[in-house]
Amino acid sequence: MQGVTDPDSIWSAEQAAAASADFAELHAAHGGVLWVAFDPQLARCGLYFWRDEQLRELTPPGFSVRSRVYEYGGGACCATEHGVAFVNERDQQIYHLPMPEMVGAASAAISPDPQRFAAQAQYRTAAPANNEPQALTAGVNCRYGDLCFVPAWQALLAVEESHEADAVVHRLVRIGLTGKREVLVEGADFYAAPVTDPTGQRLAWIEWDRPHQPWVATRLCRRESGERTRVLSGEAGDRSLQQPRFDALGRLWVLSDRSGWWQPECVDDDARRDAAPCDHAPAPWQLGGRSYLPLAHDELLLTRFEQGTGVLVGARGAAQVVRTNDLAGNAVGTPVAPYVERRLAEGFTRFRSLAADNEHFYCIAGAPDRLPAVLAIRRSDGTVRILAGGEQPLPEEQRSRPRPFSCAVAEGERSHGFFYSCVANVERPPLVIFLHGGPTSACYPVFDPRIAFWTLRGFAVLDLNYRGSSGYGRDYRLRLAAQWGELEVQDIRAAIDALARDGRIDPRRVFVRGGSAGGFSALRALVELPQLRGGASLYGVSDPLALRRLTHKFEADYLDWLIGDPQQDAERYRRRTPVLQAARIKVPVIFFQGGLDAVVVPSQTESMVEALRQGGLPVEYHLFADERHGFRQAANLAEALRAEHAFFQRLS
Repeated sequence: MQGVTDPDSIWSAEQAAAASADFAELHAAHGGVLWVAFDPQLARCGLYFWRDEQLRELTPPGFSVRSRVYEYGGGACCATEHGVAFVNERDQQIYHLPMPEMVGAASAAISPDPQRFAAQAQYRTAAPANNEPQALTAGVNCRYGDLCFVPAWQALLAVEESHEADAVVHRLVRIGLTGKREVLVEGADFYAAPVTDPTGQRLAWIEWDRPHQPWVATRLCRRESGERTRVLSGEAGDRSLQQPRFDALGRLWVLSDRSGWWQPECVDDDARRDAAPCDHAPAPWQLGGRSYLPLAHDELLLTRFEQGTGVLVGARGAAQVVRTNDLAGNAVGTPVAPYVERRLAEGFTRFRSLAADNEHFYCIAGAPDRLPAVLAIRRSDGTVRILAGGEQPLPEEQRSRPRPFSCAVAEGERSHGFFYSCVANVERPPLVIFLHGGPTSACYPVFDPRIAFWTLRGFAVLDLNYRGSSGYGRDYRLRLAAQWGELEVQDIRAAIDALARDGRIDPRRVFVRGGSAGGFSALRALVELPQLRGGASLYGVSDPLALRRLTHKFEADYLDWLIGDPQQDAERYRRRTPVLQAARIKVPVIFFQGGLDAVVVPSQTESMVEALRQGGLPVEYHLFADERHGFRQAANLAEALRAEHAFFQRLS
């Protein structure tokens, strides 16, 4: 197969693995910016603080900042009045770390040039030994996440997950900076996003119960001091709500999909704000999401997905009264808030963890040509500065840019994604289809070091947001109900046909690959689509019922929603279980598995491998003894990428 000459000298598997570093948990605090950074070389999440053009790691030795509430975590740190509170990955307890004095002089002028600005930032050593963290909790069987500091209380709000003898119980708790714990709310199956108004007198949160997932049906609740809890929205189970926020005036906001899209709404006034018909958040797999901020003077900072591509917008407006008719035909006044929008940080295509201070907006951003970056955006004129990350690892001529992809899949329906042509000028190259996990999740048009690896080696890539992905509205997101294992396979077939008709790929050399839920979809495609040339499953689900027996509380009912009731829909499960349909797979498959994986246990993957081998198929199986569900160690990531490429290359 024709590709770039000596691609390892340009972008090796080791470089691709090292480029999987990322940021999370960004906060504007203490006159600077606080965030968490994942280092794949150390497989550790460190705590960093930027101020006065200096970047300093605060992580105490032996600590890693990561929550495992609901297994997916989120909200693992927050700033306090004089320090930072964080969840330690190893024991899942909350610690408080006083802020050390920053090294260096007062703030200097900051260069507006992103490359120069990033180079100016100086890394410092970790906090000194006399700045030891103080443990605030000691619950051996408890985990914590979604941390929020309440200045009026001088205490933390958190989601607590208690692994008790006969159940896993979730609560909202207050944790004082001296370690005093108080249960505030309990009784629902799940909680998220606790927040108070500026006075600390009103508490709001999101809750939901089994069998729902948070992207299907949740409730917005509020409790005022001395009063009972009120359900403000979602009691009928007909909408998903997330990210409640109080603004400076004490008004409560929330993202609601009652209109068909996750859009910001102000609960405490009657004004109807015209938001764009787009999702303003991804599916809430993790706690602590911040994809919009209500600011002073009726201003909003928000991000949204326009056909899967993220944009960042500053919006300002004031309510106006528009004359309309009520149901009886009488003229009435309806307050409407038209917003004047200003697009920010154009050129970046995904935005997370929004924050703001008086001078700047901050966010974690991705772009097609850069690694993830921490951005500071000057509020007065929109000037963008890169505080960390944002490197451009490949020049334009060695990098394939994502092109929006859409094709018809059924009457009135389309499937979406992003297509990457191979870097070399190859006519009808082989295609690798990337299938994201979740499955209620999404892929984004940002630099992916794995995709760059493939496109430099003569492969085209389709990153597919099949029906059921998030970012395209509620109806699209819920399409996988009872359809998982069928619908995305139809979308894969339609995508191959569309790309082949356009002459962009060789339909005889198409491969599918995916991790976790994406691995299940890849295996289902290999069962149903004989035109595929091969596939890869990374810790993929091959036995849904086995997964259902072992899965955690957060996803305990997810498979029932995705496929059906195991008793009533037993035949449907049989048809969609890859290990039971292994005899229908006629092409080689490569498998990657973590030895410590408690979600898709090694025996599940090994049963699938053995079933295929009994059919005489060429099968490879790579077991990484010290990995869990989702590989994190750079050496293992590189080895898996090299093996997968070699496997597909032999088949091409």
